[in-house]
Amino acid sequence: MLDEIKNKLEEELSCLMRGLDRIYSLNKISPLLSKSIKEFVLRRGKRTRPLLFLVGYLGFSKKPAYGLYASALSLELLHDFMLVHDDIIDKSDTRRGRPSMHALLNNHLKKYRGIKFNGQDLAIAAGDVIYALALGAFFMIKENPLNKERAFKKLIRATVYTGSGEFIELLYGTKDIANIKKEDIYKIYDLKTADYTFASPLAIGATLAGAGKTETDRLFKYGLYLGRAFQIKDDILGIFGNQKQTGKSALTDLKEAKKTILIWQAYRNCGDKDKRTIKNTFTRQRVGKSDLLKMRLIIRKSGALDYAKKEIRQLVQKASCVMASSRLSVPYKKLLEKYAQDILKI
Repeated sequence: MLDEIKNKLEEELSCLMRGLDRIYSLNKISPLLSKSIKEFVLRRGKRTRPLLFLVGYLGFSKKPAYGLYASALSLELLHDFMLVHDDIIDKSDTRRGRPSMHALLNNHLKKYRGIKFNGQDLAIAAGDVIYALALGAFFMIKENPLNKERAFKKLIRATVYTGSGEFIELLYGTKDIANIKKEDIYKIYDLKTADYTFASPLAIGATLAGAGKTETDRLFKYGLYLGRAFQIKDDILGIFGNQKQTGKSALTDLKEAKKTILIWQAYRNCGDKDKRTIKNTFTRQRVGKSDLLKMRLIIRKSGALDYAKKEIRQLVQKASCVMASSRLSVPYKKLLEKYAQDILKI
């Protein structure tokens, strides 16, 4: 069932991208803009958000509405919009194993001399277009108008909170690691990842299908627990994974001085010398492979890696307890359980 849903999503995404020029005449406005958006959006990805949107919807719906898959992809396009801006903020030249949007556009601009703008400027505008496409895609579903309105409000809420999470994460970058609390980190996890990647997609889909508040709230809570676990796993891969696994450099999180559960626990449990190493790494302008190897060693010997894996197990258990009382149809409960197991393997 999971593979079937994913295949339908890929087909619908290709269809949406083909419609760019027909519906919006994007190719006539700018062939470069049309080509860049299509190339970026159609890259292979997990499609987690539209997939969970569909699980939430199909788990409560008697019959899929026309335009369901296009509507689900609004969350994928929203994600792409955020990735474009994220990569500019993070100064990351790689996304999904290929050039980020601004790097792609910078390559195009190399042949021009004396211009007063760069690929980052163009990418911001391209990201804004993708955001508009996301909103348009949401309304392609032929569903009960009241359900659509309620679901759309949840979509906007998720977008607001994700942007807010990015904002405060940057500000937390100015704080000393010694002054960061566990609840600060989970606040960012919830806003930046858990809400719009897991909790909101499930709740939005269920709302569109007509599920009541109790059920949508339950799915949202389940998604928050799962999202936290996923983010911790992502933090682990950010330090111990490789570019093939993550689609970005293993140095990225260190360069951005991200305060993660992994780093927080390592700092709490290590000695003064290692504390200085962590602080120096976070304040250094250039971070290299030797810094990464030092951080890996500190994280392991402080017990932070084992602590993070334990957190994942506890969060998954909490999510399972919430799901046990959900009225989501049994086939989709099983699908969610399998999907959670697959994405949380370390």
